[in-house]
Amino acid sequence: MRSANLNILATFFIFSTLSFTCLAQNSPEDFLQVHNEARDQVGVGPLYWNETLEAYAQNYANERSYDCNLEHSGGPFGENIAEGYDDMKGSDAVKFWLTEKPNYDYDSNSCVNDECLHYTQIIWRDSHLLGCARAKCINGWMFVICSYDPPGNIIGQRPY
Repeated sequence: MRSANLNILATFFIFSTLSFTCLAQNSPEDFLQVHNEARDQVGVGPLYWNETLEAYAQNYANERSYDCNLEHSGGPFGENIAEGYDDMKGSDAVKFWLTEKPNYDYDSNSCVNDECLHYTQIIWRDSHLLGCARAKCINGWMFVICSYDPPGNIIGQRPY
């Protein structure tokens, strides 16, 4: 009986630890840290977490969980979306968007092959609020979305 109780306790501890680790890797602080490190590199002020944007992002991520298609919501906020492996952390998606940094040319204020718009949204100086979410798709992939307010990537303006 004592051995069974220890096994149950050990299983509960492992499950609780794994659940906490999974949640901790996708907390608002995790999303903000990666965003704000990139913003600091170009001298732009930090983003702040916003629960309204988080709720918007979660609602849209839940909608996309049925097909995991990379389609933008068409809503009023700036937006970055990604899909990835089943245990992809939100911070992994942000780091992926940041790989576009070399594609942005500040002098000409342009992207190589339009492949820097995720990066420029992250560092957009006039964006101050952030809300992000994830949803597991029925195909086993993970859908990640971050919403920004005010939106960035205004044609003719520089991100910083």
